[in-house]
Amino acid sequence: MSDSVSKYFENANSSNGNIKPIQKDPIVENVKRLYDIRSKVGIDKYNTTLFDSPDSFYNFLNHLQEELMDATLYIEKLKNMKK
Repeated sequence: MSDSVSKYFENANSSNGNIKPIQKDPIVENVKRLYDIRSKVGIDKYNTTLFDSPDSFYNFLNHLQEELMDATLYIEKLKNMKK
């Protein structure tokens, strides 16, 4: 078990056997909120969920490749802004 998983279980159980409430990370909560918003935009745009999308394996690989190519362009833009 990884250290972070072990730590989670150590923190989840107090010494008296009661389960402690899980502390929420505001950064994680914000990213989850952004995913929910992005999901709604996608459902509205394509009239389906990602889970139910009829696209093929190859189409998903193509989408991923295009997104990664965009990401490298954004990185290059940001690097040039710092010069």
